Amino acid sequence: MFEKMRILNAAFVILLTAFSCAQESETDILAHRTKMVERQIVNRGVTNTKVLKAILAVPRHKFVPKEYKKNAYDDTPLPIGYDQTISQPYIVAYMTDILDLDSSHSVLEIGTGSGYQAAVLSVLAKEVFTIEIVPELGENAAAILEQLGYENVKVNIGDGYQGWPEKAPFDRIIVTAAPEKIPEKLVDQLKPDGIMVLPTGPQWWNQELKVVKKHKDGTFSEESKLPVRFVPMVHPKE
Repeated sequence: MFEKMRILNAAFVILLTAFSCAQESETDILAHRTKMVERQIVNRGVTNTKVLKAILAVPRHKFVPKEYKKNAYDDTPLPIGYDQTISQPYIVAYMTDILDLDSSHSVLEIGTGSGYQAAVLSVLAKEVFTIEIVPELGENAAAILEQLGYENVKVNIGDGYQGWPEKAPFDRIIVTAAPEKIPEKLVDQLKPDGIMVLPTGPQWWNQELKVVKKHKDGTFSEESKLPVRFVPMVHPKE
């Protein structure tokens, strides 16, 4: 009897220790995420409370490859395979802030990538439609988003230059890869008074982050915000 009690007590201690370590790990991760928001985002001028809460709510480390999880909250983009990256946290927050989202908005994202930006958008918008040209990335992102419970995100594998006409028009559009110029079909799928944010410019060089606003008469204006460096927005391979 004594031996049985000793084994049960030992097992309890092991379970309790494992639970404590897991809890400590989650606490550490939240601390890293909070520090990321304070140092990388707020200190650079993004102070929109809704955006900050969305960034804090999304576990960025769940969207990066295993070998980079320790760097998930660093101030840098990270490789996700297939010559693509997950954007720097500040850029995600900055572009999200520009969109001025509310809970009634339908959003189109071009360039699903890891799925992280879509998750952040989903916290703020009614629904998010995201297109990824690399099947493996799109499928992986869809699985992660589903696993984490982001039910208002729909992922499509396809050509971002074509947009998603079946779901158009959109209140907001965000492009996370750089075309050389603003794609006309995306402007066409933007609602009047809608906003689109995207990088444009030559591959890897002299790119600018631009804000496009569509007017009620169908015309649009554009404004350059800052120099950036994004992966190029590509067409499907023939």
